Amino acid sequence: MTTSIADTRHIDPLAPQRPFEYDDGVVRVCHLEHRWGRNDCAPMIARTQHFHVCTVSGRLEIRHWLSAEEIDNDLTGLLLDELFTPGLLSGTGMFERVFTGVIRSTVPDALDAWNSFYRNTLCKVRACWQHPGAGGGQISDMAPVYSRALRLVPPGRVLDLGSCFGFFPMLLAETGRHHVTASDVVGGSMELLSQVVTGRCTPLDTLVCDAASVPMPDNSFDTVTLLHLIEHLPHDHARAVIHEAVRLASKWVVIAVPFEDEPDPAYGHIQAFNIRELRALGHEAGRPFTVSEYHGGWLILDTE
Repeated sequence: MTTSIADTRHIDPLAPQRPFEYDDGVVRVCHLEHRWGRNDCAPMIARTQHFHVCTVSGRLEIRHWLSAEEIDNDLTGLLLDELFTPGLLSGTGMFERVFTGVIRSTVPDALDAWNSFYRNTLCKVRACWQHPGAGGGQISDMAPVYSRALRLVPPGRVLDLGSCFGFFPMLLAETGRHHVTASDVVGGSMELLSQVVTGRCTPLDTLVCDAASVPMPDNSFDTVTLLHLIEHLPHDHARAVIHEAVRLASKWVVIAVPFEDEPDPAYGHIQAFNIRELRALGHEAGRPFTVSEYHGGWLILDTE
């Protein structure tokens, strides 16, 4: 049985919820230890290592027993491996709701739950820097990308486009050498990031906008970064985003992409890139550029 979602109702990551439960009117996610025993009579769709998928009063319910210490961005791979790749659940909307629900149902207070998620993720990123290649998953894949981007971006004003949760802008801001703005089209993500960095006393601005239409003047930033963004965008939109980044950056545009033979739909990729494709993007941008390979591909545009 595959359960998908076409519902487009807003996901509020900080909405009030009952302790150890998340319910947004579309899907319910519960922490098993704090609500039900494992032998209740709810109709079961599937059991995996970390999740029960069942129906309660005709509604989909996801139950889990993950601890606060286990909540980090590697939850992405866990959900894909156990629920979405096997076809038990499908759809980007469903993924985002279940992801949010697992985090929110693990710690009773909303902001405490997300603070645990951010703290655990950034700690694991730094652990991956100390022990490259250790472990696996989303965090270990992105840790070397963040590390290289931190080395590439000079001190100054930086705009990060398509920040999502904002891990890279946070790491950049924490160096104390940059004035950083994170941006994303999803307002809830930027509101969440703003509250998290306030609690961490991290100086970071946020901006809600489409990366192809940023409401800022030309040359507003020294450097604009696009880390693993354009593979999620259609061809024309991606090129519009690069054009916008060139408009906004007075010195550099730093673009990183994964190298794939085919776009990976599990991670929402709709374009695949290689060295040849990156060179073509550099020529299209009309500025001096360099292309290199390091845990994927890198295109650096000189906009001075």
